[in-house]
Amino acid sequence: MSYLIKLIALDLDNTLLNSNKEISEQNATTLKKLHNDGFKVVLCTGRPINAVWNYVEQLNLLQPDDYTVTFNGGMVIRNIDKKVLFQDSLSLNDFKLLHDFANQNSLPLDILDFKQVYSLVDLVQSDYKEVLNANLKFVSASFNDLPDQKYSKAIMSASSKKLDDVRRDMPDIIKNNYHIVRSQPQIMEFLKPGVNKANGLERLLEKLNFNFSNLMTFGDAENDIEMLKVAKIGVVMDNAKTDIKKIGDDITLDHDQDGVAYYLKKYFK
Repeated sequence: MSYLIKLIALDLDNTLLNSNKEISEQNATTLKKLHNDGFKVVLCTGRPINAVWNYVEQLNLLQPDDYTVTFNGGMVIRNIDKKVLFQDSLSLNDFKLLHDFANQNSLPLDILDFKQVYSLVDLVQSDYKEVLNANLKFVSASFNDLPDQKYSKAIMSASSKKLDDVRRDMPDIIKNNYHIVRSQPQIMEFLKPGVNKANGLERLLEKLNFNFSNLMTFGDAENDIEMLKVAKIGVVMDNAKTDIKKIGDDITLDHDQDGVAYYLKKYFK
C-alpha cells in the first residue's frame, strides 16, 4: 500500500549520511526522484538549518512546502525562506541544574540557542565541535555570561564509555527535568521534556494535511526512537544497535551501503 506514504523523514548522521558525512549519489538520486514525483522528503536532525543547508540544496528541497525538522523536533522550519513553523525552547535558568551537575562531576557542556553553540569554558573542555564536524558557529563563554534568551538544548560530548557511565549514574533529578537522548555514541543531548522528532513531524504533518499513517521514517539512534515508533513504516539502519532495530517495522542496509536508497527502491518499485 505504498500510495499511503506521502512523507519520507530521514535522520542524517549514520542514516542518510555515510561515514564521510556525505549523501551518496545513490541516495541523492533516489530521493530527488521521489521528491519530483510528489513525495515530501524531510530531513530530521539535531542541528540547526544552516548546519545542514548543503544537504537541503543537494536534494533540491526548495519548493514552497519543503520543510526541515531541526533540533531533534524543537524547531520545524520552511526551507525556502527559513520561516519557523514551530519552535519549542528552554530558558537559560532551565539549564542551571544541568550545569551544576556537569560542574560537580567534571563533565563538559555546550548549550545551543537556535543559531549557534556556546561552549562553556567554566567547565571541562568540550570536544563537541570536533565530533560534530558541521558548519555551525561556536562561541566560548562562561555559563553566568550567557544571554537570557531562548535555547534549544544542551550537549554533553565525551567518549562513548564515559557517556555510558554518566547515563548509568545520573541522578533522578536530572533524568526527570530533561528529555535525554544519545544522537551519536559520543553525543548526549538534553532537551525540553516532550521535545522529539515525532513531535516536530506531527506539527508538520498537520500543516500538510497528513498524519502518521502517511509517514515513513529512517533512523539509527536513540533520538530517532519516537519517530520510528509513530510512523506507518519505521525503517532502521543495519548499523543501529539491536535495541533500536527491535523498535522499527523493517531493517535496511547500513549507512555505508546506501541503505536508504536500497529500501526506497524496493518499496516504491
